[in-house]
Amino acid sequence: MDNAYSDALTALLRDHCTPAHVRAVEAGQGAAPLWSVLRDSGFADCLLPEDAGGAGLSLAEVAPLLFAMGWHAMPLPLAQTMFARAVLHQAGIDIPEGPIALATFDAAPRTHAPCGAAAAWFLVQDGGQGALVARAAADLADTGVHGDLTVSIGRSPSAAFPLAPGLLRTLGACLHAAQMAGAMARVFDMTLQYANDRAQFGRPIGKFQAIQHQVSVMAEQVAAARVAAQIACASDDAWPDRMRAAVGKLNACEAVTPVTGSAHAVHGAMGVTGEYDLQLFTRRLHAWRLADGSERYWGREIGEAACAADAGTVDLIRSWSTDAA
Repeated sequence: MDNAYSDALTALLRDHCTPAHVRAVEAGQGAAPLWSVLRDSGFADCLLPEDAGGAGLSLAEVAPLLFAMGWHAMPLPLAQTMFARAVLHQAGIDIPEGPIALATFDAAPRTHAPCGAAAAWFLVQDGGQGALVARAAADLADTGVHGDLTVSIGRSPSAAFPLAPGLLRTLGACLHAAQMAGAMARVFDMTLQYANDRAQFGRPIGKFQAIQHQVSVMAEQVAAARVAAQIACASDDAWPDRMRAAVGKLNACEAVTPVTGSAHAVHGAMGVTGEYDLQLFTRRLHAWRLADGSERYWGREIGEAACAADAGTVDLIRSWSTDAA
């Protein structure tokens, strides 16, 4: 999953979004320098039309960029900002400087904003209304989870504008499905390398059948998550289809537990240490699994759509994913 745009972003992240940079952002430092590099690169505007100063890319063309962000454990809401700027432009709202996090209330008094700890603005939605809230005016609270960049956000008085119901949650599901696929691919590569390097009883542990079985299961789940992300991002414009996003997020979420569980089992005690990079990715995978709806939420969404449709379930699922992957 790559193209010329993702190659350029990967080269940028290789130098400026290393595990050391990720740890610095999680510690409350380093977000501004990293965002400055990302802002100057122009990637935040890639979904904007060319006449608005963007690259005019489609969602399918952006998918490899989202994958690369997951691969590098992106600690800033770059993906959310890309979509938020496209939403604001379409709504005729002035686009602010700084990273933007997305959040959906669904009539609740509080909700979670993934990567909100590093956001300068919050684009929130409740029903058919959206609002742009500055960080200084937002009612924010930590989740209490170690190293978690997700924040709890409450309702704040702000000027509202019309927004298609469910839009921000659909966007969030789509972008997180792609980022999760990238992070799982990175976890798999780390696990495979460790299994080949770590020796026990005179040979690499990757030669033992039990380890090979775990790695094989990981490979299957990682491949499934990658295909699911391609389905979620199959669109010729900037906007995902809701049911394709549902299929992508559901499958990516279901892969998190077996992938992270096997990765930590193969790594043993090494994998849970703060000094080792594996936890930077597995923690994000568990956080992104819950972001904008877990597998339970999207499974219900798919089930309700299938029950309401006048078609066979297999044909319906095929229609959502045909030619997408």
